[in-house]
Formats: sequence, C-alpha cells, structure tokens
Amino acid sequence: MAQGLSARNQLRGTVKSLKRGDIVSEVVVDVAGQEIVAVITTSSVERLGIAEGKPTVVVIKATEVMLENA
Repeated sequence: MAQGLSARNQLRGTVKSLKRGDIVSEVVVDVAGQEIVAVITTSSVERLGIAEGKPTVVVIKATEVMLENA
C-alpha cells in the first residue's frame, strides 16, 4: 500500500477510465468489481502517470463516511 500516509483506507485497483480536462480529470478505478470515482488535478494525473489499465491505490481520507442499508 501507499507508504508514508496516515490514511488507513487504501484500496488496490485498476484504472478503468480516465476523462482528462484542462484543469481537473475524472478517474474511475475498479476495486474488486466496484467503481470508485475520483476527481483530481490533471497535473496530478500526469505526475503520477495515471492511465487506463494501470494498477493504482485509492486512498480515502475523510472526516465523514455515510452508510446506507443494503
């Protein structure tokens, strides 16, 4: 997993799709059949080398997490 981070919610996945914008980009990551969508800066996409089909780690650090009955 990602080292040097205090976030405990780290999920391994594969980039399913990438929609680049001028300033921000939408990254869809497949994590064990579930999709997680992140919006990050396009410069971060370039710096991290994010591309469709590449493995990645989704790091979730939030002050609030909501649950719903299944």
